[in-house]
Amino acid sequence: MTPQQKIEILQTLIHIKSVNAHETDVADYLASLFAPYPQAQIEKVPFAPGRDNLVVTIGNPAGPQLGLSGHMDVVAAGDETAWTHPPFGGEIVDGRLFGRGASDMKSGLAAIVITMLEFLEQGTPLAGSLRLLATVGEETGEYGAATLTDAGYADHLAGLIIAEPSGLDQVVYTARGVIDYKVVSTGVASHSAQPENGVNAIDNLMEFYNAVGPLMAKYTKTDPVLGGLLHNVDLISGGEQVNSIPAHAELMANMRTIPAYPNQIIYDELEALIDRLNQEPGVQLELSYSYPEEAIPGDPQAPLVQLAKQISDDVCQHETQIVGSGGANDGAEFLRAKADFTSIEIGPGSDTSHQVDEYIELDDYLQAIAFYETLVPAFFAQIGQSSKRQ
Repeated sequence: MTPQQKIEILQTLIHIKSVNAHETDVADYLASLFAPYPQAQIEKVPFAPGRDNLVVTIGNPAGPQLGLSGHMDVVAAGDETAWTHPPFGGEIVDGRLFGRGASDMKSGLAAIVITMLEFLEQGTPLAGSLRLLATVGEETGEYGAATLTDAGYADHLAGLIIAEPSGLDQVVYTARGVIDYKVVSTGVASHSAQPENGVNAIDNLMEFYNAVGPLMAKYTKTDPVLGGLLHNVDLISGGEQVNSIPAHAELMANMRTIPAYPNQIIYDELEALIDRLNQEPGVQLELSYSYPEEAIPGDPQAPLVQLAKQISDDVCQHETQIVGSGGANDGAEFLRAKADFTSIEIGPGSDTSHQVDEYIELDDYLQAIAFYETLVPAFFAQIGQSSKRQ
């Protein structure tokens, strides 16, 4: 495949407006690229109408299986008039390809797809199988990865590479988890001149607000890479008008967890607080969660981590750092699978993810393909050597 053909695949992906939905359009396009190869096993796995995950498996089924993963959704472009380059145009200027998802993460997705296509095109013998796990809904909750994990598509992985835009000079081996939660307070409306006839939902919600901060602050352990537990109440709303006692109020909070505190510890604390406050007269609070993700502990000395660093050093001619990430990724879901494997994050990107005029350097994009094409056979060789030693 020529460099121009590789660039055109990425441009086509940018043209597809998979903004928090419509991932099936991406899945169909990627599936069409594999369709000429009968040895490629292609499966679409639905999450919702218009939202199909894509799984493509190639190589030797008798050997170990390596997963290559990327998400097909992108965040909204926002005010498109603020863009110098159309967000879904895929324009190339001065060696940069612009568009929503150019960095996060259609360049990484295209790179792993092209890696597999080139192995097929060239008839490259593989000592194991490669499995593409192209997911929906990563930007809003990793529910595509959850769907694939629950369906068993990660149960036989020996390793997983997620092509998120870490930059090729960083191997991410550990990541924070996420807990987004909502508390809804239900009261009784009345005229503000007669508050005794009502129950103020805002007052009751503020009881939770004033208690939850100190409760979370007692978790003082810090991770040497990720830092400490983070808790922020980011949205509060309530009431109908200024002269009425409010019957409804709610807040939403975002937490970034660390491996030292599994999410269940936090759930238990929040639920116990809600239960205690609900014992008070007139208090009616309800707690719910939105797609929580566990932190990824990881091991910087894991063979796949060290191998990815070595390959990146050699292919990209730079010093690759082994780091952690403050953001969650699909690996948190895939690691729930039955298999015991290492998940890493490494892929092309720029510091413009989710921003106006998001872009990828084409040199970085093409270099990522060379990196993955070198890493895959090296991974299978590493597994083979390990098996012989055992």
